Amino acid sequence: MNKTILIIEDEPEMRRNLATILRLEKFTPLVAANGREGVEAALREKPDLILCDVMMPELDGYGVLRELRSEAATRATPFIFLTARGEKPDIRSGMNLGADDYLTKPVAKRDLLEAISSRLKRAGESAARFDPDFSSAEPLQRAFGLTPRVAETLLWVAQGKTNGDIATILGISESTVKKHVLEIFDSLQVETRTAACLSAVEALGKA
Repeated sequence: MNKTILIIEDEPEMRRNLATILRLEKFTPLVAANGREGVEAALREKPDLILCDVMMPELDGYGVLRELRSEAATRATPFIFLTARGEKPDIRSGMNLGADDYLTKPVAKRDLLEAISSRLKRAGESAARFDPDFSSAEPLQRAFGLTPRVAETLLWVAQGKTNGDIATILGISESTVKKHVLEIFDSLQVETRTAACLSAVEALGKA
């Protein structure tokens, strides 16, 4: 069955372009022209993934995400922010609210499809196994004896974020993130991000 993707975007041309790309890739696009319409459509249609602009009338992207994460029906729906280049420093606010990824506009077709594919695959794997709780880094702190900041870094590593993503989310330099990752490897006695991710997900699943 085709996956349904909700596009919440107030710019008509961007909305049409995204819908066309998705339709050509055999997805079923749904569209909403502002945040309030987007929340209503998400709760009504239960899409498989949501693409959402940040700056919109009626209700901005952060408000949309906050409302959808508070509803059981959409709490786990993959959510990708669409941001203007100048908004990137603020994206950590959205990631901390529970967004899964962000793409900078104008969005390249390849980047869009890769992000969608990755998030849909991850959602399917979580549903097939178990759904670890990514809302807090405290279980990782306790399980591995990490400092709060290093535990936060591991929390985002476990969600597939790159060092650059984590630096943006936490508001620290990429070199600091690299140091934290090395400390994670040492504490968990692993040599790769994949191994660290597996250990973290297992700990979060038991929390």
